[in-house]
Amino acid sequence: MDQQLTGHQIAAARTLADMTQQELAAQANISVPTLKRMEGSKAETITMSNNVRAVKAALEEAGVIFLSDGETTSGGVGVRLRSVDRA
Repeated sequence: MDQQLTGHQIAAARTLADMTQQELAAQANISVPTLKRMEGSKAETITMSNNVRAVKAALEEAGVIFLSDGETTSGGVGVRLRSVDRA
């Protein structure tokens, strides 16, 4: 089963990835109003699962890692950026 994402996770991930709503919507091939509705959801996103998968894939490609409930030290869901090897 796909990991469910909250609107806050999506908004936080987009900010960490330094993307605008327009950029993320274009990368995920969805409309900006759809993304705004997704980000405005305080609970798990209530939208078509293919839109959630597309947004998640675009953010993961940008280096975001989504954390499930219990994967953070204080519990709850979260996001972080993938570490970058520095030469």
